[in-house]
Parts: sequence; structure tokens; C-alpha cells
Amino acid sequence: MRPSVDQLLQELGIERAALRRRGLHRYREASRLVPVGLGTDGRDKLLTPQAAQAWLSMRDAAARSGVSLLLVSAFRSAEYQASLLRARLAKGETIEVALTINAPPGYSEHHTGRAIDIGTPGCGGLDEAFENTAAYAWLEREASSFGFTMSYPRDNPQGYRYEPWHWCHS
Repeated sequence: MRPSVDQLLQELGIERAALRRRGLHRYREASRLVPVGLGTDGRDKLLTPQAAQAWLSMRDAAARSGVSLLLVSAFRSAEYQASLLRARLAKGETIEVALTINAPPGYSEHHTGRAIDIGTPGCGGLDEAFENTAAYAWLEREASSFGFTMSYPRDNPQGYRYEPWHWCHS
């Protein structure tokens, strides 16, 4: 039996009051997901049907413009999200620091099946340098026409580090 979000938060030492203070929203995991191809890690990625169609259309439009968009990450379960935090804690990070990089389980847009992390050749995945690429410039101009917005700009109110690679379909 899978642990509940509340059990995962307790295991990781994450207090709900701290999440409320940051204004974080709890997200339900998507129940209907479709494959959208391999990510940069060689694993098939999943999105909701609408987000999948929008992603594939956006990726293809970028390619027609000479821009390569690579899918780094898509749907993540709450348990997988917890595993990302466990790995940070095992490396000696405090939970406070880890939560500026990864959302707590139950509070990640990736749970919705609508969020994607995007890379491009020549720029390592999840690297702030992504903002200096042609792919990022293209996304800034065009992503909204496909229903995507960047979730975590600089100094975002949720307290996450700047993530120019993280985009969510509305």
C-alpha cells in the first residue's frame, strides 16, 4: 500500500504550517496519463491528454523554428517526489534547503500531469543557464500560445529557486 501524502510529509519532517506560510498548494495526482515519448533520462514520460497534445505541438513548432526542446521531466507521483527529497537529505541538506529546490510530496505541479521540465542540447537539464538559450527565448515568446507558463520566476512567492526550465499547462 502506498503511503499517504500526510505520511510522507511526516516521514520527511515537513510541517503543514510551514507549507501554508509559503502559500503552497496541494495538488491531486493525475488519474489519466498518456505517454509523450522518452525524456532525456531515456524513460517514457507521461502527461495528461491535454498537456500531452500541447507539449507535442509546442515541441514540433519549436523544431520548425530551428529550436530543439527536450523533455527532462513530466508527471511525478508523490512517492517519487518524496524520493527526491530523501536523496537530498541523505547528502546532508536540511529539509529547509531541500524545499527551495524540490516541492514537498503532494505539493508539486508535476503531480498534476501538466508540468514539464524542458532542456535543450548543450545545456544540462535543470540548469539556470537554460535562460540563456534559444530554447528559453523561444518559450518566452511562444509557450503561452500553447497554454504553458513558467511557474517559478525569480523571487517567486512560493520560495523556490528560479526555474526557467519548469513550465505548466493551464
